[in-house]
Amino acid sequence: MAKDNFIFAQCILYFLAFVFGFIAVVPLSENTEDFRGKCLLFTRGMWQNENITVSKQRFIIEEWGPQSSCSFITFVGIASLVLSAVQAWRLLFFICKGHDDSIFNAFLNLLISSFVVFAVFLSSTIVSVGFNLWCDSITEGGSMPSSCEDLQDTDLELGLDNSAFYDQFAIAQFGLWAAWLTWLGITVMAFLKVYHNYRQEDMLDSLIHEKEFLLGRSSRRSSDVVDKKSGMI
Repeated sequence: MAKDNFIFAQCILYFLAFVFGFIAVVPLSENTEDFRGKCLLFTRGMWQNENITVSKQRFIIEEWGPQSSCSFITFVGIASLVLSAVQAWRLLFFICKGHDDSIFNAFLNLLISSFVVFAVFLSSTIVSVGFNLWCDSITEGGSMPSSCEDLQDTDLELGLDNSAFYDQFAIAQFGLWAAWLTWLGITVMAFLKVYHNYRQEDMLDSLIHEKEFLLGRSSRRSSDVVDKKSGMI
């Protein structure tokens, strides 16, 4: 019963990782489409007057962010989404059939979940830092009267749709950081599983050794009795 509860808890965590991965991937994909493949993260720019006579300012992009940053976080989000769905389905099958992971599979799950924790943490950090740099650029370090959230309602005249960039990355950040916490919980449970298997195997080895020791003593006693009887005869 305790084993089933442990597997069920793992299944719940994988399901949550799937949900949070989905929450992160959808707005990231929408932003990529809205910005026509350009990466908003780490993008640098500045406000300039359109000309001397007109005081109207226009935001000029100095350098778009590296496309590899957006591609990496999208890939990690999709990978987390797929992997968590597969693992949740596999554990649900185990619950229904009464099976459990082998020692090797438990150790392999620990390695995979540890790698995913690192990758999701790296992606979350990239999104948070890169988006903050973008917001610093369009608000000129907070000196603009409008906030970064307010500026998504302003047409930046970049030839793309910037009407939802703040909401998209706010949701994506929530999804990624929540996914990281969930994968961290999955990794802890995977470690406990490996540790439990190690303790069980160690205990089994001890029992086998004790059994062999007792059988050895019993055989020696029997041999001594036989020798005594032979001596008496």
